[in-house]
Amino acid sequence: MSYEMIDLQTSGAIATITLNRPDKFNTIRTEMWFEIEDAISQVNQDPDLRVIVLQGAGDSFCAGFDFSGNLDHYKRAGVSLSAEDYDPGMDMIFATSPFLGPVPKFMAIWRSARPVIAKVQGWCVGGGSEMALCADLVIASEDARFGTPYARVWGCHLTGMWIYRLGLTRAKQFALTGDSISGREAADIGLINEACPLEALDERTQYWAQRMAQIPLTQLAAMKLIVNQAYENMGLQTTQYMGTIMDGLMRNTPEGRAFVRSAAEKGVGGAVAERDAPFGDYSQGGKDMKPRRRGKR
Repeated sequence: MSYEMIDLQTSGAIATITLNRPDKFNTIRTEMWFEIEDAISQVNQDPDLRVIVLQGAGDSFCAGFDFSGNLDHYKRAGVSLSAEDYDPGMDMIFATSPFLGPVPKFMAIWRSARPVIAKVQGWCVGGGSEMALCADLVIASEDARFGTPYARVWGCHLTGMWIYRLGLTRAKQFALTGDSISGREAADIGLINEACPLEALDERTQYWAQRMAQIPLTQLAAMKLIVNQAYENMGLQTTQYMGTIMDGLMRNTPEGRAFVRSAAEKGVGGAVAERDAPFGDYSQGGKDMKPRRRGKR
């Protein structure tokens, strides 16, 4: 499979999958989630590869789903998400099918016998955070920004990882506000594994990748499987089914449809500005609430 939205490279026992839309903050299009699953499958078929690094090109990991262009790119997965011809039954099939929907494809990260390290800089919000938190380790720059702006309009938790990685107190806090937090704050509350200065992010990610690459593949797979199974036993898949179906409902509330209309009329930036203006964060936040670009202080 040739890739348009990602890049796959290998070095020694480590494979690196790069989300490769830096000019669009690596926002997620239909092709991307198919390509991610395929790349992880390719790595898992190579006995010489033991660890995967998942990263984003440019200044951000991933700024969520691409909802530009009247959502036409979803038609490749056999569903229309535009209000004019929305079919809730087809949306349910799309969202829950292991062959079509983004969440089952993201879960290739979770199911991979090779441990996956997400290397996060810049924005890691919405669907981007749902993807990154499927990884086994998440290493982020201290000023990276994690959040679920869809909690305010047009969405619902999808993979459930914000819930399972946090306890009840914190999970409710972010679910009911959509507030964002820095990489440092995310590490402090246990959402991710480690935060470091942006300049040290490559080095710290490689440290963990090389450390795990010294362990036999079978041992890595067994230890990952037993931890994952504990969370499967807690109802992870059921939570995902509920989340993806509720996400479809929230995309089609009056407020959800108004959000997409605003994006069509004013551009994505205009719709996002309207959404976040009352809260003063994300694109509407001050310098201290935005991630730093590479090479800039």
